[in-house]
Amino acid sequence: MAKELSSAVKQALNDIYYNISAQRGAQGLALLEKASAAGDGDASCILARCLCGKQYVWAGHGFPEDDDRATMLLHKSVEQGSALGVLICMRTEELTPELLQKMPYSSLQEAFDTVLAIAEGGDGFCQYVIGNTYFWWDFISIQGKEASSFPTPEGFRQYLIENISKCESWFQKAFHNGMYAAGDNLYQYYTKGDDDLIAPQPAKADALWKIGAELGYPLHQHFYADDLLDAGKTAEALQWYKIGAQNGQPECWYHLGKLYEEGTGVPKDISYAVQCYEKALSPANCTSHRANAAKYLGALYYEGNGVTQDYQKAFSLLMECHNLNSDAFTRRLLGKCYYYGRGTYQDFQQARSLLEPLTTAEAETFYILGTIYCQGLGTAENIAKGVEYLKKATNFPAASEELRKYKKTLFGRWVRR
Repeated sequence: MAKELSSAVKQALNDIYYNISAQRGAQGLALLEKASAAGDGDASCILARCLCGKQYVWAGHGFPEDDDRATMLLHKSVEQGSALGVLICMRTEELTPELLQKMPYSSLQEAFDTVLAIAEGGDGFCQYVIGNTYFWWDFISIQGKEASSFPTPEGFRQYLIENISKCESWFQKAFHNGMYAAGDNLYQYYTKGDDDLIAPQPAKADALWKIGAELGYPLHQHFYADDLLDAGKTAEALQWYKIGAQNGQPECWYHLGKLYEEGTGVPKDISYAVQCYEKALSPANCTSHRANAAKYLGALYYEGNGVTQDYQKAFSLLMECHNLNSDAFTRRLLGKCYYYGRGTYQDFQQARSLLEPLTTAEAETFYILGTIYCQGLGTAENIAKGVEYLKKATNFPAASEELRKYKKTLFGRWVRR
């Protein structure tokens, strides 16, 4: 690793991290691929991080996840002379004794100092990596220290406190120089502290998402909007959800859809809510928000609310939610789809398996279960059990009609009339 990053790596960092809202992640990734193939170890290292999922790179880029290739690239980066690769391999426990011998540095301290020099020059990614060496206690291995290196336990304790606390200033620098992830680590540092060494500082955490939002980080625009909505500041939340959505944060599209569907803080607009939910179905969205978008959009198509009723679309969306993060609402609608054959084949067993476990149900659900048992649809006939369900659904007209088909004998047995 040279004393500065190559022009290709600098541009890639700008595209992938420092200027996320420009949505040039694909161009940045292509630059890294080319530079890595040409022998740039720093490019190999950063490319590896891009393949490790949304914990390490903004999900909105839509980069593929490939842990095996990422590991190979990290090892390659060390062999290509990247000090960044050395520190990140150490952080991910990939710096094996064999790989350690292949690095072109006399020690971990030399690799650290190489990255430190670039961090001091203002590069956000390197500042973030330096911050992590303190945050995750990697400095102990880098400096070759251990408890026995100190005359007293208190001396070792003070050494830890002094070094761990250095992460704060490095994360702050990185946060303001394009690394939203540094803000995430700062939030953890402020809210949780570090064992009994660093006390939590929750007051400092309160402002982080607002700062990140104003710095242009889509993920933090989402977090800040959530905080505003929880505080009852709906108009401000709506503004930030819109900014985050336009900048590519799919969770924001889900929240916009919900606000417009319910008419919360804005005039109700189902057509626009549908558009928002569709955009929230992006694979880059977190599982819960994507599932909810599929659920509410599926319900709109099922009911024909603001859209042309389409049971096939409804069933497909509800199944997507069911597979991602199912809940009672989704199971209830899917059960009805299977019972009536709406958007799918009629399957009474599936309907019963979805509806019967529900701890809360409405009249139509009781009607369906009652009919299934009374008529023996996909299960053994059990009129007594079916009648109990039908009695709970007397305000559902079809249930009353079905109930009239059965009577109780003098011996207390339910039979057909």
